[in-house]
Amino acid sequence: MDVRSDQAADPIYNGADRIRHRFPIFERRVYINSCSQGALSDSVRAAYDAYLRDWDEKGAPWEYWTERGEAARAAFARLVNADADEIAVTTSLSAGVSALASGLRFARRSKVVLTDWEFPTIGQIWHAQESRGARVVHVPEADDGTIPLEHFERTIDDDTLLVSITHVCYRNGAMLDVEKVVKLAHERGALVLLDAFQSIGTLPIDVRELGVDFLGAGVLKYLLGSAGLGFLYCRRDLVEKVWPTATGWFADKNIFEMDHTDYSPAPTASRFQSGTPPIPSIYAGIAGIELMQEIGVAETREHVLDLNSRLIDGLDELKARVVTPRKPKRRGALICIRSTDSRALVAALAREGIVTSERDGNLRISAHAYNSVEDVDAVLASLRRHRKLLAS
Repeated sequence: MDVRSDQAADPIYNGADRIRHRFPIFERRVYINSCSQGALSDSVRAAYDAYLRDWDEKGAPWEYWTERGEAARAAFARLVNADADEIAVTTSLSAGVSALASGLRFARRSKVVLTDWEFPTIGQIWHAQESRGARVVHVPEADDGTIPLEHFERTIDDDTLLVSITHVCYRNGAMLDVEKVVKLAHERGALVLLDAFQSIGTLPIDVRELGVDFLGAGVLKYLLGSAGLGFLYCRRDLVEKVWPTATGWFADKNIFEMDHTDYSPAPTASRFQSGTPPIPSIYAGIAGIELMQEIGVAETREHVLDLNSRLIDGLDELKARVVTPRKPKRRGALICIRSTDSRALVAALAREGIVTSERDGNLRISAHAYNSVEDVDAVLASLRRHRKLLAS
């Protein structure tokens, strides 16, 4: 069926107009699932073509490919207002955080504080450190779906080494007040790691303003790249205080020295890297980041807030249960709706050409720069037809 709405769009700013044609999937579907993966753009497809062309024409241009890795490092550094030598280029967020975890010692302070919002990889990595002496504690959410500062105040103490938090929860779309948590953690002598995978590209992120010590992210979602590329930021004055034992030759101080007789990690955040970098994903990642900077991250935030306001109003008319916080400053780009059968609802929408996803019994709808008012109206029209799968 035709998934486009017949309703005329309200006269609000439609940021999708100037870039939507660069994402071919919209010729066939309403794609509103960027919380899982960003839509494929013409520039990312061209980047993969360039990788294959370079490989074909140059054979094994490793010096050039290494330069591409440095270009990716610099692009991400600009995005988060860091210096390039504070950024590690990794194959995933998991790889970067694992390297960080392997380099921490849990003797003087042993507690690692997490929240109940964390993506599985974060919880699994920190719980894996329990065999090395870490003591992992989870901060629960409140009944209103937020995690108030008071919950952190009861948990962070003088035995806390690290507070590991997610910016936006992948299960309910709620956003943490990062600055307040960082201030509290630092006052009590703890470091802070921010998982920004579900927020990077949806709103401006400045590691200096946030005050975080470490930040992990990837390009798969709102940065419009592909799987296989992540980044880890480490504040410069902390780099040489962390001694990773999960490592590889691209973490060495001189990768072309090819020395197998000792361990000499880089004096920069590159020490959190490991083996051969993901060259194809680096090409795609650079293209995605550059495209998002061309579109405008701050402009995207305002555009998505407008779309989500329209979506929430429509969900209220359907008497659906929105589990994402209502206040814009307490939510990311992701809106979650309770369902009586979330998998069946995702499948029903897919049959009508609308791509969404589900987690924890919630339907997930995540607009991005390329989405339009018509997309939101198409989603609402489909949900109206499948009202029985929405919880009240």
